[in-house]
Amino acid sequence: MSAESDKSQSKTPQPASAGKGSQTVIEIVSLYQSQSKIYPRSVSGLFARWRWGLVWFTQLLFYGLPWLQWNDRQAVLFDLATRRFYIGGLVLYPQDFIYLTGLLMVSAYALFLFTAVAGRLWCGFACPQTVYTEIFMWIERQFEGDRQARIKLDAQPWGFNKLWRKSATQLSWIALGLWTGFSFVGYFTPIKQLWAEAFTLGFGPWEWFWVLFYGFATYGNAGYMREQVCKYMCPYARFQSAMFDKDTLIISYDAERGEPRGSRGKKVDAKAAGLGSCIDCTLCVQVCPTGIDIRKGLQYECIGCAACIDVCDGVMDKMDYPRGLIRYDTENGLNQHLSPAQKLRRVFRPRVVIYTVVLVVLCSALLGSLLFLRSPVKLDVVRDRGVMARLVEDGFIENLYRLQVMNTTEQPQDFTVAVTGMTGVALAQPVALTVGAAEARWVSVAVRVPPEVAAQAGAGAHPIQFQLMRPQQAGKEPVQASIEKSTFVVPR
Repeated sequence: MSAESDKSQSKTPQPASAGKGSQTVIEIVSLYQSQSKIYPRSVSGLFARWRWGLVWFTQLLFYGLPWLQWNDRQAVLFDLATRRFYIGGLVLYPQDFIYLTGLLMVSAYALFLFTAVAGRLWCGFACPQTVYTEIFMWIERQFEGDRQARIKLDAQPWGFNKLWRKSATQLSWIALGLWTGFSFVGYFTPIKQLWAEAFTLGFGPWEWFWVLFYGFATYGNAGYMREQVCKYMCPYARFQSAMFDKDTLIISYDAERGEPRGSRGKKVDAKAAGLGSCIDCTLCVQVCPTGIDIRKGLQYECIGCAACIDVCDGVMDKMDYPRGLIRYDTENGLNQHLSPAQKLRRVFRPRVVIYTVVLVVLCSALLGSLLFLRSPVKLDVVRDRGVMARLVEDGFIENLYRLQVMNTTEQPQDFTVAVTGMTGVALAQPVALTVGAAEARWVSVAVRVPPEVAAQAGAGAHPIQFQLMRPQQAGKEPVQASIEKSTFVVPR
């Protein structure tokens, strides 16, 4: 919408009979509202402990995994320069991209399944945005205090107290952001090498870029944007409703029990006073990291962190009321007063069963292919584009090829090359090669066909196959390690 149209819509219309001395009154109506800063209150309880447990688990995994060693190398390393990806004992090449596709499909269906059953558990407990926001808020509380102290500090004029607290918070955030960026780059550049270069500032340009970029992204998203990422940037909040139904487990406020709400003393009989269990303390709003009031019902901003459940249960304990005024429940369970057994039976509804079956099939196929069907050696054949076909001695037709042999094991392997597919087709010279551990090696080969075979086959491309064979052992036949199709061109 243009500025002119904004102005035209914001003007208050004047009566046609306005006198000469009348003045035009213009009311400016802003279409945008500045976002008030949210000061989440710290909370303790069962779900807070679960959330912090996952914070520790995910961050120990993220920061610690690059330092683990496997066979004298980094256990998890995505070496883009050599196009090798090490994951424990697995050595993957770009040709194994299908496994990444399978992993993404498994992740998608797992997200669909968990969301259909239990709502936004991922968002509330394991999403990196949630995890780092939790860590950054903890750092902020250490230097600036809890909710009321932070509100008071922000309202103060700048002085020594405010300066040192804010500076300590910012420096800690920056340090954590840079360490996060460093750890991220450590998955792509050997982290021990990266650590040695850090003391001499010897990073390459790309290492510098990604350390600073990822560090800045962590600092900005978790330190400042926080709930804005979840509410406005994350697409999951927008399409989650497509995966929810009335039997999805969500954080729910029991309005039937809680209303009418109102403050009262502990000794006041709520029923006699005509009040529900909610004492309108607003603590559920104060602890919410996205600043919503769960008592207004399900909202897309709710990330399912359950902080409101923990704080409300604490209030119910102090008032000697039963817990569960705010709880994990389903819409049908809340409205129809379903028992836990009834709600459990409704978990196995068609969409959940379909998601589960698809997920099990995908996981089985991915693991089976990765662990049992994946060949330990790969062979790629590339025709020599410089010389398509040529006539050599004795009238033989010769084609040139380049073979790439990739050893996905961590032991050296010996191979020989054979070719089949046309009568009389053979290599110009025997080819034997040794490929080192987790190494890819190129080798050039010449394939020849006798003139009479070429004449009988006719001009054009004819299918052949390259076979990678393990050397013959005493009393045993050579073992085929890999096979790859190609074509042999007979010129006109």
